[in-house]
Amino acid sequence: MIHSARFIAVLDACVLYPAPMRDLLLNLANAGLYTPKWTDEINREWTRNLLINRPNISAEQLQRTVDAMEHAFPDASVSHYESLINSIQLPDKDDGHVVAAAIRCKADVIVTANTKDFPSHYLQEFDIEIQHPDFFIFNLIELNPESAWLAFKKQVAHLRNPPRTITEVLDNFQKIGLKTTSKKLQGLNSAK
Repeated sequence: MIHSARFIAVLDACVLYPAPMRDLLLNLANAGLYTPKWTDEINREWTRNLLINRPNISAEQLQRTVDAMEHAFPDASVSHYESLINSIQLPDKDDGHVVAAAIRCKADVIVTANTKDFPSHYLQEFDIEIQHPDFFIFNLIELNPESAWLAFKKQVAHLRNPPRTITEVLDNFQKIGLKTTSKKLQGLNSAK
């Protein structure tokens, strides 16, 4: 896998919610380990699902999160991909917008937990890889352990309501499917 800030990854809705995964992905992008991309449709999808599952969170709070993402990564939002959607052939046609956006922005990879919905043999036609977030993040850490560690520590330091320890955050990563990532970061923590 090629790695640089020019390495482009479309983040599917399922990796932007849950928040700890989104925060880690965005902190790694902020550290210059890759360039994140998404669409308004992807943002609508993850915020809609979060509102359904967490009625204690308001639409206004989530809009502030989306606005902060857009401010931090002003070039992340992909547009003018809609005309490609109908030509995309996936098991779930509702995922066509993700591939269309990846094609439009010349992404190297789509990061999604729903890898079965994005057949790798089909995406190879567009020179796009499909990767589970645990694999994607683990690779970023492997390639840049020091930068990744600093990005992770920044994420932990920003958790104030309530504050969390490194161990608590790593335990939470295990629960949300980032098992390999959690183990790798735990190893880096032990080495410090």
